[in-house]
Amino acid sequence: MPRTQRNDNFIDKSFTVMADILLKILPTNKQSKEAFAYYRDGMSAQAEGEYAEALQNYEEALKLEEDANDRSYILYNIGLIHSSNGEHEKALEYYHQAIELNPKMPQALNNIAVVYHYQGERAQEQGLFDQAEALFDKAAEYWKQAIRIAPNNYIEAQNWLKTTGRSEIDVFF
Repeated sequence: MPRTQRNDNFIDKSFTVMADILLKILPTNKQSKEAFAYYRDGMSAQAEGEYAEALQNYEEALKLEEDANDRSYILYNIGLIHSSNGEHEKALEYYHQAIELNPKMPQALNNIAVVYHYQGERAQEQGLFDQAEALFDKAAEYWKQAIRIAPNNYIEAQNWLKTTGRSEIDVFF
């Protein structure tokens, strides 16, 4: 039984019904509809913390999905799972793949910056100050890109850029 038929809360059921209606009325081919069903099931599993199941669904969706923009969101969600599992290098791979397909995806740019910032903090704790600074600089570059796309978002990152002197401009928006 597909995951979407097992959902027992109102919001999941409502989303499933609406998604099914959209799939029926949108002029898309069967393969795209199947890809979306796998993506939807992956999102549902991910929301419940069932990461292995979510990854399986996302992998199936990637096999079927041809649209670059849609593929970027699948890759982004795979990156989220790896990041949640502490697999930061794997997460970075997927975030970068998502950006290759969709360079205007601020959430992927932000998450790359978050990983680099986290790695910079770990390096700093280990006394690797040059490595930490390089990672912080990388984080800054990705945050600046994300903020240029979504200037009203990432306020904490904007403050960090200002307080660390890594911002060339005073206000992004």
